[in-house]
Amino acid sequence: GTLDEPAVLPARLPNILLNGTTGIAVGMATDVPPHNLREVASACVHLLDDPKATVPELCEHILGPDYPTEAEIITPRADLLKIYETGRGSVRMRAVYRIEDGDIVVTSLPHQVSGAKVLEQIAAQMQAKKLPMVADLRDESDHENPCRIVIIPRSNRVELDELMQHLFATTELESSYRVNINIIGLDGKPQLKNLKTLLGEWLTFRIGTVRRRLQFRLDKVEHRLHLLDGLLTAYLNLDEVIHIIRTAEHPKAELIARFGLSEIQADYILDTRLRQLARLEEMKLRSEQEALRKEQAKLLALLGSESKLRKLVRAELIADAETYGDDRRSPIVARAEAKALSENELMPTEPVTVVLSEKGWVRCAKGHDIDATGLSYKAGDGFKTSSIGRSNQFAVFIDSTGRSYSVAAHTLPSARGQGEPLTGKLQPPPGATFECVLMPEDDALYVIASDAGYGFVVKGEDLQAKNKAGKALLSLPNGAKVILPP
Repeated sequence: GTLDEPAVLPARLPNILLNGTTGIAVGMATDVPPHNLREVASACVHLLDDPKATVPELCEHILGPDYPTEAEIITPRADLLKIYETGRGSVRMRAVYRIEDGDIVVTSLPHQVSGAKVLEQIAAQMQAKKLPMVADLRDESDHENPCRIVIIPRSNRVELDELMQHLFATTELESSYRVNINIIGLDGKPQLKNLKTLLGEWLTFRIGTVRRRLQFRLDKVEHRLHLLDGLLTAYLNLDEVIHIIRTAEHPKAELIARFGLSEIQADYILDTRLRQLARLEEMKLRSEQEALRKEQAKLLALLGSESKLRKLVRAELIADAETYGDDRRSPIVARAEAKALSENELMPTEPVTVVLSEKGWVRCAKGHDIDATGLSYKAGDGFKTSSIGRSNQFAVFIDSTGRSYSVAAHTLPSARGQGEPLTGKLQPPPGATFECVLMPEDDALYVIASDAGYGFVVKGEDLQAKNKAGKALLSLPNGAKVILPP
């Protein structure tokens, strides 16, 4: 009744997997992701049919977690299998997007990720000038489109997929969720469990629950049959029973002695009004009695056969899956790992000209049609050499000792002024002067030589140096000079 508090709720499905849970206690924690009802029910049915089923076989039914969003689960299949074998791991989710009229529209976010938070993270990169390829972003989410975040690229030359890969790596558009299936089992002790152990324990619990349910119903049926036997006895001797009730000093004892009734039957008859006793219908009582005896036989058959009991549990699982199940929401998709763009890749690829002066001052002008000789120079200084390239390249400088240095072109001062001395960015040996500047392509080949007659061919990427002091590129004999590459 309403005053009885259940010790354990009789779950028809393993809610620990369906809804998932997160909790932390003293010295232990649990993180169980939600799953799809149909998949979990299917796995339970398979385990009922084949108790020796392995975790990989069960994972043919449970493909992975199923979160309440349509974001993609990008965790590799092998990693998901390992999670279910060990009970521990992590799941990665990635937002879903599409291209509309040249704009990026994010339509689904990972579980528990806020659209406002994602907008804040992207805006922070834009304000820090670390996202020059994005012109604007908007949140167009409403009741019809619960998630619609629009990212507007600066131009149609922006590689949208590369941009999204960068955002996946640097924002919560891609998120990771810990899995730690540490739960309290039938023995009342917390333990890390794999998928088979978890489902096996739940099926044991469920079979026990169904058995108690059937036994409870059987007790009710047998109790009612016992009362019906008493009522039929009263009906067949109705006049005598009414006479005893009206005249006997102790009618209960008289009924028990006269008709062989039990105390329960006698109490039930005495609790029934005389008017109701007089209106008893034999056909109605015998019809109820027959239906209850059939139900009793069915319940006894179920309780007396483990296989029939398991078939009942199996049928209920299938029925619940058909009634309450739905399609998977979070697709499991194989995706390459997202990588953030480097600082150079993030820079706009504009044509530039790097100009080096006689006294080692450097500047960077936009465009390739620059008359470097006509630029303004400090008194006593003048044009020495220049090189054209893109703003996301490295400018390579070679000094009079044969050492090479590299500086990101976008970090060089603007050609609107007279530039800055290279010694403010680099540390050449005492007395060395900068002789040339190159804007090498990584895979292009260059001839590096001296007027002593020695030289070699080198790839553009090998000309770059990682520190301010540069690196020894060419050994020069005494008095020899670097021949400037064409």
